[in-house]
Amino acid sequence: MDLETRVHLAKQFPAEEIITEQELHHLFQTNAHPKHYIGFEISGYLHLGSLFVTGYKIRDLLEAGCECTILLADWHSWINNKFNGDLEKIRMAAKYFEEGFKFFLGNNKKLKIILGSDLYHDNDGYWNKFVKISKAITLARVTRCLTIAGRKENETLEFGQYLYPSLQASDIWELDVDIAHAGMDQRKVHVLYREVADKLKLKKPVMIHTHLLSGLGEPELAGFDENPELDKKISSKMSKSKPWTAIYIHDSDSEIKDKVSKAWCPEKVVENNPVLDICRSIIFREKKIFEIERQKKFGGSILFHSYPQLEREYSIGKLHPQDLKIGVGVALAEIIKPVRKHFDKAQNKKLLQVFKETEITR
Repeated sequence: MDLETRVHLAKQFPAEEIITEQELHHLFQTNAHPKHYIGFEISGYLHLGSLFVTGYKIRDLLEAGCECTILLADWHSWINNKFNGDLEKIRMAAKYFEEGFKFFLGNNKKLKIILGSDLYHDNDGYWNKFVKISKAITLARVTRCLTIAGRKENETLEFGQYLYPSLQASDIWELDVDIAHAGMDQRKVHVLYREVADKLKLKKPVMIHTHLLSGLGEPELAGFDENPELDKKISSKMSKSKPWTAIYIHDSDSEIKDKVSKAWCPEKVVENNPVLDICRSIIFREKKIFEIERQKKFGGSILFHSYPQLEREYSIGKLHPQDLKIGVGVALAEIIKPVRKHFDKAQNKKLLQVFKETEITR
């Protein structure tokens, strides 16, 4: 595969930010199989954002020749009180995450899925790195990074939660990655790591930050970032802690259609429209042509060959919100069905039991 194709695969949507594009180009020019990593906190059921949007970018990077690692961050989840801080349940849930990504990404020899604690057990080298990173940053700097764990700077937190940024940064160092990948909500710790890398004269990975899929509710500002646009993306993202805003991979066809029908989707409004975001992020990734069926009296069925075409038609009122929602509900039900059926198998249903026993919190 030629250099430009590999760079294009890494940069294409759902990537929103590359730090830096020049470094990415140089990396692919000099390394046939860069080491990639992305970490996941273990909490509730996988949804469109956590599995599909993230999975698309991992798929892009695998195609570009990267050796990809998914780190299922059990200790991070423990620190952040997922599953009420029950580490055993967190590790049971990690098996579900592993199965979901293995199914979505397929059998690829360049893909590894590991537990975070696999890095920590009897590993003096890891904790040496953890201490060096912690000594290179201030408490104020750590506090500004707490939004990576879904926490606000002014929250009253356990001391352990202040260890989270150093732990995440230490993972990057320990894995010796060339590309660190995360959602836009994780960019603060990536920027922190690059600052630490300068101080400690470490290799600086390229950082790829991917789009945060919008939840189905009206956009909000909740104070997760000083940048209003990024704050809106983080505050309004599809989240397991707001189940009414999320479409899970286990939702039935009727549940999907019902959730989409209730989504925030004002007529002619394109900006921060979650239904259009699903079209851009999911439907046009899966389909070359998106058909929306309409009654003849409303103009009959309409075909869209690209997202920009759909957005343009919607913005000028040629497509009604209700017709858009119906079309999206039908398309999503079809797209999600294979992964839902995979987890309907008896051996995989057992992986869901831990979620039924625990209240999911943020």
